[in-house]
Amino acid sequence: MAQSYRIAFSNDHGGIDLKKHLIEHAMAMGHEVLNLGPDETIPIDYPDVVQPVCEALYKSRADYGVLICGSGIGISIAANRRSGIRAALCNHHLMAKLARQHNDANILVLGQRLTTFDVAQDCLEVFLTTDFEGGRHLRRVEKLK
Repeated sequence: MAQSYRIAFSNDHGGIDLKKHLIEHAMAMGHEVLNLGPDETIPIDYPDVVQPVCEALYKSRADYGVLICGSGIGISIAANRRSGIRAALCNHHLMAKLARQHNDANILVLGQRLTTFDVAQDCLEVFLTTDFEGGRHLRRVEKLK
């Protein structure tokens, strides 16, 4: 069996449907899920939904995070302002693989308006099954602290 992780999910109003889909998929893969974002379509500012996922990572309540907004851009900018967070906006499985291998990303970011459910699902699977390579990449990641 593949390794099981605790994954913290959050979103703004532009990412509800994709979040629900990915939570179901993550649970079907055997992962534990923390749903830290809203499930209703009331507008909410994306910077406000980032902190619960970052806190879950800081306090070791989650191994990885997933953040979703309409495009993924705003929520990734908000997440990357926090210390120790390496949030990678991905729209292709190779981006998700390289985010883990080369950047030791700890949050996968997706845009519901720009990513199909199938592509997002592929990104999540690859993100969760790819290890950080370390080596020359470790020196670069250390410079981000």
